[in-house]
Amino acid sequence: MTARQPLTHDAFVALASADPAVLGLVLKGSRAHEGMTTEHSDHDLYVVLAEGVPTDLTRYTGHRTRELDLVLLTLDEFRALGMPGFERYALARARVVLDRLDGDIARILAAKARLTADEASRAAAQWLDAYANSLYRSLKNDRDGHGLAARLDAADSIGHLLELLFALDRRPRPYNKYLEWELARYPLPGWDTDALLDAVARISGSGDVPAQRRLFARVEAVARHHGHGAVLDAWGEDLELMRGR
Repeated sequence: MTARQPLTHDAFVALASADPAVLGLVLKGSRAHEGMTTEHSDHDLYVVLAEGVPTDLTRYTGHRTRELDLVLLTLDEFRALGMPGFERYALARARVVLDRLDGDIARILAAKARLTADEASRAAAQWLDAYANSLYRSLKNDRDGHGLAARLDAADSIGHLLELLFALDRRPRPYNKYLEWELARYPLPGWDTDALLDAVARISGSGDVPAQRRLFARVEAVARHHGHGAVLDAWGEDLELMRGR
């Protein structure tokens, strides 16, 4: 394509669909999230290639324009992508455009969307401790008159909390842009979405101490129910500050 005729999404999909080296095409980002597309949304495509099969499509490696971003990778690289890594949520909600492997592309995406029981348990324990750490620092800073530090630690705690809650449900945490979209369509079991989002907004915005403690009370009960009480008990007497006693 010339500079005057930039490569479009539809043109590339037609080109790739005619190439036997292409095993699959996967769309991620806003255009894979119903209702999130704007006039600024481009098309983000993974192009899954067969190993060792010649293709002229490699000339598009690194292609990125306002219309179309392409990531070319082999099937093995596609399987490994985001496992672990930042791309995992993008893949969890990605949409299959082409699958020449009798559903294997879709099955790979489904596996990325669901944490194994072991990795979910390990991740939950890690993020619970990180959440408790930031929460404790926020409350201690507030107590000692360090308002800015308290608010920054409160905002940090919310990021760790979201990682924790989604890990407990064996899901990758959505990017901030898609948090409300995700919860509206796939609520976290046992959590009222509106109440959770209100607490998230209140705490991350102002470091509201009573809101932090109310949320922690709920989180502590949920964490202990899932078998992570030892992580909290390791905080000893510092739990009393978190609880507000």
